[in-house]
Amino acid sequence: MNRFRTSKFKNCIPKIPKKDAWIGDIGAGSSSSIGNNIKCGPRLIAFNTDSSGVLGITSLDVGDGEKRKVSRLSCHSDLVTDFAFSPFDENLLVTGSSDQTVKLWHLSEPGDSGTQRGSLSGNGGQVRALQFHPCADNLLVTAAGKTAQIWDISREQTLAAVDSHGDHVQSVCWSLDGVLLATSCKDKRLRIFDVRKSSGAIENAQGHDSNKDSRVLWTNSNKHLLTSGFNQVRERELLLWDIHNFSRPVTSFSLDASSGLLIPLYDADTGLLILAAQGEGSIYCMEVGTEPPALTQISQCVTEEQSRGLALVPKIRLDVMSCELLRLLQLTDKFIIPISYSVPRKSVQELQKDLFPDTNGCSSALSAQSWWDGDNKQVQKVSLDPSYKPGHSYNSSKVAVNNRREQDIVSPDAEPSEGSAVSSPTSSLTSPSSGIVSSTSQRSLQSILGPSSRFRHTQGTVLHRDNHITNLRGVSQSTPGESDGFCLNHERLALPLSGPGGQIAVLELSQPGRLPDTLPTIQNKAPVTDLIWDLFNTHKLVTGGEDGRIRVWLIPLKGLTETLTEPDQVLVGHNERIYTVRFHPCASDILASSSYDLAVRIWNLQTGQNVLTLQGHGDQIFSLSWSPEGKYLATCSKDQKIRIYEPRTSKQPCQEGAGPEGARGARVVWVCDGKYLLVSGFDGRSERQLLLYSAEDLSSGPVTSQSLDVSPSTLIPYYDPDTGLLLLTGKGDTRMFLYEVTQEPPHFLECNSFISSDPHKGFQFLRKADCAVRDVEVLQAFRLSASSLEPVAFRVPRVKKEFFQDDVFPPTRKSWEPALSAGDWLSGKDKLQGTISLCPQGMIPVSEAPIEAPVRKILPSSVYLQEKSDEQKKEELLTAMVAKLGNRDDPLPQDAFEGVDEDEWD
Repeated sequence: MNRFRTSKFKNCIPKIPKKDAWIGDIGAGSSSSIGNNIKCGPRLIAFNTDSSGVLGITSLDVGDGEKRKVSRLSCHSDLVTDFAFSPFDENLLVTGSSDQTVKLWHLSEPGDSGTQRGSLSGNGGQVRALQFHPCADNLLVTAAGKTAQIWDISREQTLAAVDSHGDHVQSVCWSLDGVLLATSCKDKRLRIFDVRKSSGAIENAQGHDSNKDSRVLWTNSNKHLLTSGFNQVRERELLLWDIHNFSRPVTSFSLDASSGLLIPLYDADTGLLILAAQGEGSIYCMEVGTEPPALTQISQCVTEEQSRGLALVPKIRLDVMSCELLRLLQLTDKFIIPISYSVPRKSVQELQKDLFPDTNGCSSALSAQSWWDGDNKQVQKVSLDPSYKPGHSYNSSKVAVNNRREQDIVSPDAEPSEGSAVSSPTSSLTSPSSGIVSSTSQRSLQSILGPSSRFRHTQGTVLHRDNHITNLRGVSQSTPGESDGFCLNHERLALPLSGPGGQIAVLELSQPGRLPDTLPTIQNKAPVTDLIWDLFNTHKLVTGGEDGRIRVWLIPLKGLTETLTEPDQVLVGHNERIYTVRFHPCASDILASSSYDLAVRIWNLQTGQNVLTLQGHGDQIFSLSWSPEGKYLATCSKDQKIRIYEPRTSKQPCQEGAGPEGARGARVVWVCDGKYLLVSGFDGRSERQLLLYSAEDLSSGPVTSQSLDVSPSTLIPYYDPDTGLLLLTGKGDTRMFLYEVTQEPPHFLECNSFISSDPHKGFQFLRKADCAVRDVEVLQAFRLSASSLEPVAFRVPRVKKEFFQDDVFPPTRKSWEPALSAGDWLSGKDKLQGTISLCPQGMIPVSEAPIEAPVRKILPSSVYLQEKSDEQKKEELLTAMVAKLGNRDDPLPQDAFEGVDEDEWD
């Protein structure tokens, strides 16, 4: 009779919401990993993006009227193969990759970058799968190559390695009580391990007949396994196994002959199983039991979009009072679609206990070490009833550390100001004249946490579309990493195009809008490797080519109206392709160039002669940079050295020091009035990092270093000497890092990042004189995307914008005017340009703004009319009596009384 039983979930039907409820603009792309591609925690969703090694992060829910934020977390240098949220720490994400590493990340809010908390190396191959232990905190299993490893991530140590597999491990899964571990393998075998007793399998069985990919998971009985794979004729099938009789499956269920592996998602509370495959639109729902029929299909739906991945929302986030049993997140190329599975009930006044039994809570039962020592405890169950459901308590040690840093770090003597909340440990003091005043609690925070940047709230904003240059066609994708990709001055920009002949488009900034389909171009005759505008002549463009030639082009006064084929000059001297060309910052017609021939040459454009040649590099020259006054030239090279030259004195470097360990690329720039050199490069693990050197002593190594993230593109730095702001981004990135660089430790003060909706091909900045000073715009740039150029304004929020903010706009150098001629500099002279004030006519500097008199606070009449307490009345009466008695010249009350005659006493 059991096979005729009716399931209480028979009417559980999936509901796909309208398109306005989908999560869009996620940039997921079409690349797929070997994992589920999407995972959901109690607060955040993580998913694979179209960029290798990068995950997208967004909120599970957003408030009414709140705009959804999607940030990108650059995790690895190669494909992210699997990842998971900790069941006991909503901020902890673990990622595995084809680069053979597993990394731990602390995630805060969407829109903010995650912070790496650790790394597990030595996995022995591509990480194919990982899973947190269901009961013990900080316990993780990873599968790579032929081995499954058990990790205590709090100590970043391996507890055990299970290597008795005959081929690559395809999936791993803990039993729900956390005692046993099951694996599926490419050798078609299923294995069960008790890793605390032995590294060998306690059970071993022939699994699916095909060696194609397979998945394994435990059911809620802790005695049964469910596997998804392919049979001998390549049909997709499910097999249910009893571990006490492991020689053959209890039952099987065949679906179809499609090629995509069915991803199984199992809910232990209900026994419901969701199945779907990447690249398909069908989603199956089944019920898994232990009595025949053990596998029962409940429903099948076909969605509008094809699945790239699937994830279940945690039980604590479901609408249980609407009888929502499951909520599935379907990842597609452009959307995350929430699909709800509910059971219709006529009247729901209280929790339906038959549908929603108590579920696992968010507090771990034991530590990784105590589990390894032999303890077995189950996570405490919690009710899903909203009427008395307790708050989620996450007890991970990593969260405890973070909470101590961000919440409990306030000094005991600090008293928060009324109505303020200590939410940002990076709050700093700002001049009261700017309209931003810090509280006592913020001062206490600053004394404990150290200084923070006054530009920390700088916001990057893409300006209105009317200012964009659109319909860019054929943008070159082959400019080398040593080039910025394009260049601009305050009048026009130059942009290499794809195709033969080294074509370059020249666009006028004063003419935004849609470009025609065809443009007049410069024909460079050789592919362009780098290009730059003359700092003192907006019509002179210099290009370097793969043929080793440097060409100087003169653009007509009204812009490029016809194809330009003949350069004004051709500089011949290098024997190999050009890497970089850079103009002297103060002297006119002085140009430095580097080449594959490992030489740096200094040119006098007035004569077209190579006047100086610098030597000493042992490998490719990544970058070169003039010091602010142009006396020195710094370079960084693939031979892991940074060098400083004094070109007019010696051909050999006057200083040399160790540069970044990585050989993938690097950039160098002078900061802090030429007292320091900043180098952006890669460390030995391919993480992008910043290094700061004292320009007086390179041999001592970096003064400080800052690790950022993992990404294949070199960070291109731009430094603003007026504010000390450093902006860094790479080609193909969507994020721009902002730091204030100071001469005092900690040297790097982090500011708000700028996040773009799509990857950019390059960034170039205008002069300080081109900024909208009245809007407190400290920098303005142009962002190159795939088909457009967008102006981006970086503004500092201020209250008193009617005043000139002279604390962020000091006198700026007239960098567009030469201080020396080429002959003067070659003769040994050094001179900086003069400065100019950016204060608009008629504006008063904020430092000279009159101090406003305090305004008397007038209380509303309701304060006076409200009923007073007895204590208030006594206090007012006592105050009035004291005030009255204080004047001793006033007559006493009895002095005014009239007496009675003596005979009246009779």
